[in-house]
Amino acid sequence: MHEMSIAEAVVEQVDTAAREHGAPGVARVRLRVGELAGVVPEALDFCFELACAGTLVAGAALDTESVAARARCAPCAVEWAVGMPPDLGCPSCSGGGGVELLSGRELQILDVEWARER
Repeated sequence: MHEMSIAEAVVEQVDTAAREHGAPGVARVRLRVGELAGVVPEALDFCFELACAGTLVAGAALDTESVAARARCAPCAVEWAVGMPPDLGCPSCSGGGGVELLSGRELQILDVEWARER
């Protein structure tokens, strides 16, 4: 389950930042997760809680913002929702190539809210 390695990496980065800023703890972590990132939100929530144990992130809420997968056809400039499973064939011109994935693979920390007290 790669959600555990993702949760551990997020917690490590946030815990390090909290210590560097002298924060007493972390209240909330917001993530942006693309539809094609292969992350199961419920599994990430569960793993996040486990990964937080013994860190300044313990007890923090995890909010995830889902990003829909979108693509653009280079030959005709049409954009479309890729969906799951991914469909990278242009719905307009059925062009044989030049498809650019615009969004859907994101996996980033958007922001962190420090706790006021521990």
